[in-house]
Amino acid sequence: MAEQVAERIRTGGEVEAVAQVIASLAKHFGDRLVTGRAVREQHANSVTWLPNEAPDAVVFAESTQDVQITVRACAEHGVPVVAFGTGSSLEGQINAPEGGISIDLSRMNRVLAVNTEDLDCVIEPGVTRKQLNEHLRDAGLFFPIDPGADASLGGMASTRASGTNAVRYGTMKDNVIAMTVVLANGEVISTGSRARKSSSGYDLTRLFVGAEGTLGIITELTLKLSGIPEAISAGVCAFPTIRSACDAVILTIQSGLPVARIELLDEVQVKACNAYSKLDLAEQPTLFVEFHGTEAGVAEQAARFGEIAAEYGGGPFVWATRPEERSKLWQARHDAYWASLPLRPGARAIATDVCVPISRLAECVDETKRDIEEMGLIAPIVGHVGDGNFHTVTLVDMEDPQDIARVKDFMSRMVKRALAMGGTATGEHGVGQGKRKYMEAEHGTAALDAMRAIKAALDPKGIFNPGKILP
Repeated sequence: MAEQVAERIRTGGEVEAVAQVIASLAKHFGDRLVTGRAVREQHANSVTWLPNEAPDAVVFAESTQDVQITVRACAEHGVPVVAFGTGSSLEGQINAPEGGISIDLSRMNRVLAVNTEDLDCVIEPGVTRKQLNEHLRDAGLFFPIDPGADASLGGMASTRASGTNAVRYGTMKDNVIAMTVVLANGEVISTGSRARKSSSGYDLTRLFVGAEGTLGIITELTLKLSGIPEAISAGVCAFPTIRSACDAVILTIQSGLPVARIELLDEVQVKACNAYSKLDLAEQPTLFVEFHGTEAGVAEQAARFGEIAAEYGGGPFVWATRPEERSKLWQARHDAYWASLPLRPGARAIATDVCVPISRLAECVDETKRDIEEMGLIAPIVGHVGDGNFHTVTLVDMEDPQDIARVKDFMSRMVKRALAMGGTATGEHGVGQGKRKYMEAEHGTAALDAMRAIKAALDPKGIFNPGKILP
């Protein structure tokens, strides 16, 4: 089914305001201001079932000053502004439900400084994860946050991304040291210094990390880096049931074993990855694991994990000893979404995630699996289970209202279960449009009022990414 495109009904004043902003910006940006339909719809692309809500124009920014100029013009006329990185977000974060101007930051893609001795770097927001790590390789450093997609670092900060390495290296909130941000009045602020800790003032950095472009637009980031490990060991381990695999994960984390990656694939996802990525894994619930450290340390960690796995009927280990084998393994994990599509040809794949305390992981995944089977769905499970975060990729016939209703009910049950277990509606996909309806249940009215007060203080006209996060 082709992606639905939403049409907006506007007042004459809104139409005039947008026209004035576009005319003003055209004088400055020339052909870097685009109003063609295809480009506008590309900047509202979504891999969910949310409709495509395109902006009225796209500005291709090349500097902080370009962002300031755009924001000031929009603020003067009350026109919405939506920041765009690479468009890989999963909950409609880049949609423009009220129209306005999309600021494409992909051309702001310079690595400004690498401070090797301090293990940090300064970059523009359009730098992508792979681009940065290629730049850092010769220095023996890398940026560890790996959400799978080659997302922009600005977008990753805005959605508080995490990924396969989060169990050891943390998420974006742990790895962004400072930012330069353009506020809704066009002013530029710095949220911190390069110092690794500070007790000076409010923590503005973490206020903007995860704000999804609703409070300001990031134009520069200072990121924490890590040294490339001396030794890396990766492998896969099959288990008799999904419950036993999750129990092994729980004991691994509770034992303090410093695993770098520990990913769960249920038997449906393993089958899909075998076909798509040309693997030959046993079609059972499987853990992909990786250890970082010294040669001796990695060997010791792997041996201990093998003992834990054996306690729950897991094994044997199949180790990927060569770098190319490891790369193939993790590429297969990152391609899980695409691998799922052939399981139901013609269906749309809707990915969602939740996160629970690690002690409730096995219970939550087990009950989710039971829902999938009882509701007759095709929904592979895959997850960064080392921190209690897992995903489903549910295949739905978008021409069948009953199928859509069944999948929506399943996803709602999944979120409500996670919240009842002390978890969250989203571990890493973010809120966007798709999960706004769960915000009050998760945070409570008073907390939402505090969020609204922050939004009103920093963006009094409500021009930054309206219709996101706050219900």
